[in-house]
Amino acid sequence: MNENPTRRLRLHGFNNLTKTLSFNLYDICYARTSEDRDAYLAYIDEQYNADRLTTICSTVAEIIGATVLSVSKQDYDPQGSSVTILISEEGMLPVAHIPASVPEIVGAHLDKSHITVHTYPESHPMLGISTFRADIDVSTCGRVSPLNALEFMIRSFSPDMMTLDYRVRGFTRDITGRKLFIDHPMQSIQHFIPDDLLEAYNMVDVNVYPENIFHTKCKLRTVDPDDYLFGVTKDQLHPGEINRISQQVRREMDEIYYGRNFTSR
Repeated sequence: MNENPTRRLRLHGFNNLTKTLSFNLYDICYARTSEDRDAYLAYIDEQYNADRLTTICSTVAEIIGATVLSVSKQDYDPQGSSVTILISEEGMLPVAHIPASVPEIVGAHLDKSHITVHTYPESHPMLGISTFRADIDVSTCGRVSPLNALEFMIRSFSPDMMTLDYRVRGFTRDITGRKLFIDHPMQSIQHFIPDDLLEAYNMVDVNVYPENIFHTKCKLRTVDPDDYLFGVTKDQLHPGEINRISQQVRREMDEIYYGRNFTSR
């Protein structure tokens, strides 16, 4: 990934642009029984609990060159977690102390900048499909760029599907007083994704260049049943059952990818 080009800009005062990266990821699973479904949800809750999400968000702050100011985290009952981090572009400030009386709550903050993540495990009432969704927002002001942490976030979650949104709001000024509405060259979010990940996903862009809005949807190209089965392997199933499950998984992914139901359920 290229070095953040905003470092070469000569600005008048602080960089007032707000750059926001929204990263929505999905993990699809097939669990045949209610016991397998409950076990999958318990696995997701353990794998992506507030503590681990806090570690991921803190690493994101480090990658983009921000300092964590405060952290707030929460695990929910029956499932799901949230993390909020406030960050600062300049200065090493101590992380705010969180009293022991605060239940499992984590947050971190940048000056006018933040990182948040929320998780949403859910399951189909009849078909055995379970879906885990995580929504991550990295919003920054100043020279730091949330796009620098995109590769790390993708590799941290290895999602089956992703929806990526990047938007630059407001304006800043150079030393002559000229307004700047974006502080780095930008054609597509895909330009900030490594080649091996580009090859692994089908991707489509919907960009609104005059508004500095960039949108990319991603879906894994290959569906291997063993990657989606929970509590059983494909060696334990009849080929016809494997085919049926694969079709259900593909349909689930396609419906999320295109944002509509293909068949009534």
